[in-house]
Amino acid sequence: MSSQASPVKVYIRIRPTANFAHEIIECLPDQQTLKVRSRKDSKKGKRNNQLNSWVFQLNGVLHNVSQEDTYDRVARSVVLGAFGGYNGTIMCFGQTGAGKTYTMTGAAETYKQRGIIPRALQEVFQEVEQRADHTFSVHLSFLEIYNETMSRSRTLSDAKYITSKLNLVDLAGSERLSKTGSEGQVQTEAMYINKSLSFLEQVILALADSRREHVPFRQSKLTHALKDSLGGNCNTVLVANIYGEAAQIEETLSTLRFATRMKCVQTKPSINEHVDPVVQGSVCAVGEVESCGYGLGLANSSQRHQRGVSPKPSKARKDKQISSSPPPKAEAFEDFKAERGSEINRILKENKAVLSERTARLRTLTDVINATKRDLDYITYELRQFREQKQSQGQFVSAEGEPVLEEAELSLVMQLKELKNRYRQAYEEFRSTKTEVSYCQHLVNQCRTRLLTEFESWYNESFLLPDEVLSVLETGPARPGHIPVDKALTLRGSRQVSQSPESVRGSRSKTKLPPILSVI
Repeated sequence: MSSQASPVKVYIRIRPTANFAHEIIECLPDQQTLKVRSRKDSKKGKRNNQLNSWVFQLNGVLHNVSQEDTYDRVARSVVLGAFGGYNGTIMCFGQTGAGKTYTMTGAAETYKQRGIIPRALQEVFQEVEQRADHTFSVHLSFLEIYNETMSRSRTLSDAKYITSKLNLVDLAGSERLSKTGSEGQVQTEAMYINKSLSFLEQVILALADSRREHVPFRQSKLTHALKDSLGGNCNTVLVANIYGEAAQIEETLSTLRFATRMKCVQTKPSINEHVDPVVQGSVCAVGEVESCGYGLGLANSSQRHQRGVSPKPSKARKDKQISSSPPPKAEAFEDFKAERGSEINRILKENKAVLSERTARLRTLTDVINATKRDLDYITYELRQFREQKQSQGQFVSAEGEPVLEEAELSLVMQLKELKNRYRQAYEEFRSTKTEVSYCQHLVNQCRTRLLTEFESWYNESFLLPDEVLSVLETGPARPGHIPVDKALTLRGSRQVSQSPESVRGSRSKTKLPPILSVI
């Protein structure tokens, strides 16, 4: 999915009825255009400039379409996009009885008549089960706006995560009060509904007008709840439900006009990726060393920083004292891998071996898939040429009047079927192996980062810290004034390896000492 601005997708779904007004509503063959005609009002006299024909261009017209096809065309891409971090909203709008709840929820009597919500939930949990290399946290909340009252609950917490929000909205009916004839409590509820939908239409008009700077999202609870879905970073789809009878033509036109305005609203879908500031603050860079292939990575906090106690000196520390120049990092790294870092280095080598083996298998599967695809294209071309030649020469038919397959044609059909099965199997294994390669690469990077981090800590402790400082750190965490000033200064002097002892002593005599010096 692209992060560029794109208009809201709008679909029209027509409720099946025995009294469908074919002379008023016409669905064009492109399945994206709806033409509506109405009779002129004779009360307006001979000079009647009233419009009686409208054409609505939309993303799709769903007429006599099953629940499964409706979900595939309207909702599947939005639901799957949620797994990539894209917010999604699917809402139904229209008059009462036009099929909004049926489209969104479906009928409870038959399993095949499930609506968008149960199918979307099934799709979500199927994807969670199939993507075993990811960790998912699914939160389901229900929001109901009724007489300007709403309740909602949602919680989310993690260290580093990609989030997405999928909104499935079943709006209330949009019919006029004069037609419903409601009274009392029902009339009061209808007034609240119409008021909220009126504010929604004002928001749509403001979003569609590029000259408007202010969009009144806070006029109602409904528009405030749908703020991210309207003009935000969200893949939004509107299903406008209409009643295809002549008596409902006014409400049908009102719904279609609303859908046309909604199609002018632009959204900018983007991935919602978050990093916890605590985790981000603990990230540090690992230096790059020549001839060792070091790179930048994430370094976990060492055990020394977690416990506040310096680890015991290694064998390299006992064998040689601090000299005027520490050994090159390339040589020290080899010693570290042979001693203290041997276990991590062994795990890293094992992970690299598994990664190399799976990568080789992935390349083999890629070659198999490409070769199978070429064979498929060739057999398909041969079969098409054979059938065209056979049709031009005239084909044999059986006693029942059905065409008879020749031996050569039957052989090509069987080869094509076998190649399709081989391609499907190879592709399934390719997807599984690709997931394994990604996971193995993650393990290799993790081991390499830990190896570099512990090497840096070991190198500093073995060759850069004086013995006096190490002896103090071994007893426990250092506190202000615990380490003598003259010994602490050797932390600076140990890096001045190019100077002679006389020049070092001269530089100390000119140094202005601070009143308190502490090593933490």
